[in-house]
Amino acid sequence: MAHEFIIKDKGNLTTYTNYEDIPKVFDHVIKFLPEIPPEPHTQEQHDEIDQWDNKLKQLMKRER
Repeated sequence: MAHEFIIKDKGNLTTYTNYEDIPKVFDHVIKFLPEIPPEPHTQEQHDEIDQWDNKLKQLMKRER
């Protein structure tokens, strides 16, 4: 499974698999589904997982 981020902008739905590719401004977050690796997790994976909540909040601030 890969990351799946769907945004709506000007009536169009666009899917991204790389968080950094999402435009700086858009209309709405439709789907936010980061890939979570299977357990057990390394500390590095835990650190990445812990960042996803903040990344969603940041995306929501970029909505028009």
